[in-house]
Amino acid sequence: VLGSYLFAACAAGAVASAPLVLGAAGFTSAGIAASSIAANMMSAAAVANGGGVAAGSVVALFQSIGKDHK
Repeated sequence: VLGSYLFAACAAGAVASAPLVLGAAGFTSAGIAASSIAANMMSAAAVANGGGVAAGSVVALFQSIGKDHK
């Protein structure tokens, strides 16, 4: 039982900290920050996808989460 509570607490902490971590990586409410990890990920995704970032991709998901963080 204690393990279940510990797992739940860790999962809640990960969900709560995700916007902060993504913001630090460059996924901000103003868009993807220049010269950031996010910018490098977006560039790689665009190259791999023929010039655009696909809807539903990891980069799009992270940007969606980052834009909601104030």
